[in-house]
Amino acid sequence: VQLQASGGGLVQSGGSLRLSCRARGFDPRRFVMGWFRQAPGKEREGVSCIGGNSGSTVYVESVKGRFTISRDEVQNVVYLQMDGLKSEDTAVYYCATDYPEGLCAPWVLKNVHRWDYWGRGTLVTVSS
Repeated sequence: VQLQASGGGLVQSGGSLRLSCRARGFDPRRFVMGWFRQAPGKEREGVSCIGGNSGSTVYVESVKGRFTISRDEVQNVVYLQMDGLKSEDTAVYYCATDYPEGLCAPWVLKNVHRWDYWGRGTLVTVSS
């Protein structure tokens, strides 16, 4: 199981970025995929997840209406479209999978320590 995240960068407040997470060694359509972030001095938090097979999605309250998680079922890539970025979104973003589980639920997203497979982070910096 390998995950590779990309797409971070510097953007002004109100701008947009799209993060990508390429999965290798397993089929991301069947297992839950998630995006997490860790800001300086803070604990890692779940941002969003998308369920295996069902495609159900969950978002942390602070990004609802601004971020969208999706997956390309041909390319084995999971995206996080981030619009309306705010300075408080500045963090290192990670993708992860709770392989071999498929459920995406608020309690799953919140429990960071159950996620066993992680990609390297990609830094998102939002300037005000």
